[in-house]
Amino acid sequence: MKLLTGNDLPSGDVTWWTGTEWSRHVEDAADVGEDGERIAQAEEAARRVNAPYVIDAVATPDGPRPAHIKDRIRALGPTVRNDLTLKPADRDAGAWVI
Repeated sequence: MKLLTGNDLPSGDVTWWTGTEWSRHVEDAADVGEDGERIAQAEEAARRVNAPYVIDAVATPDGPRPAHIKDRIRALGPTVRNDLTLKPADRDAGAWVI
């Protein structure tokens, strides 16, 4: 199974090709098969998505699951939370600035 993913232009959010439009949910993604590169070029040219690319995936009962860990992490959504970031000069956080 092949999925098409990219980033939404206005927000930068990870998006997945559904067969007719883009979704922020990997569960909505459709198998693009051999047409992935052609669809990616057309969608990028139409400025509907930024930097689209085709990935390998596996069909599961819960929907498609990206094969590579990097793409599974992307599918989960934002992983940076401001409340969890370390401040570089915060000695209590274990991040020393010399």
